[in-house]
Amino acid sequence: MSLSSFFKKQTEPPKRFALGAYRVEVVSHPEEVVQDEFLPIELRYLFRVRPETRAELRDLLARGYAIGVRTTTNTPERVLHAIQNIAVYSQKNCILTWLPQFLRDKHRPQVSDADRAQAERRGVNLVEDLDVIERERVRFKRLVLVDEDNVGIGEKEQRLMTDLSETLYPLSVDWIVHRVVNDNAHERTAIAQNIIKALLIIGPIAHVLEKLASGIGKVFAASADDLLGETAELMALRGSGFTWRELARRGRILIPVFALATWGAFSVEPLIHQGRIALAGIVFGLSAVALSLTTAIQSIGMYHKNVKDLATEGKARLDGHSAFRMALIQDFTNPARLGLFVGAAIAPLMGMIAAFSGLMSNGWVLAAVGSTESIVAGLTVIFANRLNEWRFARGLHRRIGRVPKGLHS
Repeated sequence: MSLSSFFKKQTEPPKRFALGAYRVEVVSHPEEVVQDEFLPIELRYLFRVRPETRAELRDLLARGYAIGVRTTTNTPERVLHAIQNIAVYSQKNCILTWLPQFLRDKHRPQVSDADRAQAERRGVNLVEDLDVIERERVRFKRLVLVDEDNVGIGEKEQRLMTDLSETLYPLSVDWIVHRVVNDNAHERTAIAQNIIKALLIIGPIAHVLEKLASGIGKVFAASADDLLGETAELMALRGSGFTWRELARRGRILIPVFALATWGAFSVEPLIHQGRIALAGIVFGLSAVALSLTTAIQSIGMYHKNVKDLATEGKARLDGHSAFRMALIQDFTNPARLGLFVGAAIAPLMGMIAAFSGLMSNGWVLAAVGSTESIVAGLTVIFANRLNEWRFARGLHRRIGRVPKGLHS
């Protein structure tokens, strides 16, 4: 296997079950439709915007049917693959500049002849990819009829389910945007997440080194975590579609920064002996996150340039938003990168706390401080899905409470 093939294999998003995954919430008794607090939120929405739905569903339930709300929980691989192709070959690795509008309004992103030609040389058909996204978007959340008593499902019942699913669309489109963007971010950071998990070995090694030779553990805790954090960031960007050539340009800045960070880590022990405890903590914290913080800033700059280029080419509408704001939103859809940035920002504070507490000679504490950005990144990845689900559910509840009056008639 060639070196290029090895890196390609290691940085491509992992394969997943092609058909995706979904859950179904079922209502099967006529009495259930009058107990709103126990019903799926989608049915409560339908009852609010289309009052006659309650009687229609109760009649179906009384006739031996069950009503299911089918919700996609993992976007099918073919959809994520299509989104990746459009982003890489046509939209300069950006997703949020075109995908939400496409899912909501079927407004296709602008794809130039040059984009199509470049993709076709790689065996990719961008028109077919857009067709896949448009076709699959209606399958993310819909009502299904379950024939529990095998009485048969007629055309009238099928039409009712179709009508109700279309009525549900104003609510389901929010779910689609949330689900696809979230799953795409997860795919792009799968490699980064694995590297973050590898940081668990830093603590024991740093502790042993610090006991063997004071100061060496500090250098190891700062440098090893920074290198792994930088690798995680590069893998996340690589998974987002940036080429190795684009990432290599960052080395002109990152190499001097790493050298300065290593010098800073070596300076911590002398500063402690000089009694400059606070400064020692700040220097150690900054040394531990120098690469990660620099990389996070650079990644925002890369997206900022791409968003401006898209706007200039007429491929992105900023709608009054600045290109910088769009770059921030695009960059931080990646939970690992958001976590790395937040963790890097608070690492100097953690270093000061460790210094004032007198624990700067404890290898475990050094590893924790040195890994602040990676710990925060890992926690962000773990809780990102739950947080997004909670925010989405809260938004649905609020939406039910402010349905336009015209829909009640």
